[in-house]
Amino acid sequence: MTLYFLVKYLHVLGAIVILGTGTGIAFFMLMAHLSGEAAFIARTAQVVVIADMLFTLSAVLLQPVTGGMLMMLSSTALTEGWILTSLVLYALAGLFWVPVIFMQIELRDLARAAEAKAQPLPLRYFTVFRRWLLCGIPGFGAVMAILWLMIAKPF
Repeated sequence: MTLYFLVKYLHVLGAIVILGTGTGIAFFMLMAHLSGEAAFIARTAQVVVIADMLFTLSAVLLQPVTGGMLMMLSSTALTEGWILTSLVLYALAGLFWVPVIFMQIELRDLARAAEAKAQPLPLRYFTVFRRWLLCGIPGFGAVMAILWLMIAKPF
């Protein structure tokens, strides 16, 4: 196996981890939210926060490194349209993803507090959840667009 294909494998693996973890996190958070059960939401959000820190963050850090190495190994210019567009979308995805991490932590904490006091979820929980959902859509959409650009290299 050449160095190029090893780096490409790691780059594709990173994209899979970002998409897979993002999809899983969104699904499990939504299912927990729809249950309306503070204890279930708290436990789910706890696992989601760990998964985001362990898997998503690792892949997010790996992507620019492997992408840069692929450019260097293939003599691809940073000025190619699909690469520039991917980088802009990557930054956009990051701008939405970073706040989502803090929202997940707050959702977890709000659900834990409601569970501990045997009270319903506070209004703040629902406000943060709506923001979490609204940030997730463009963030995840940007990642999907990057994947398409990586494969199609349309310009």
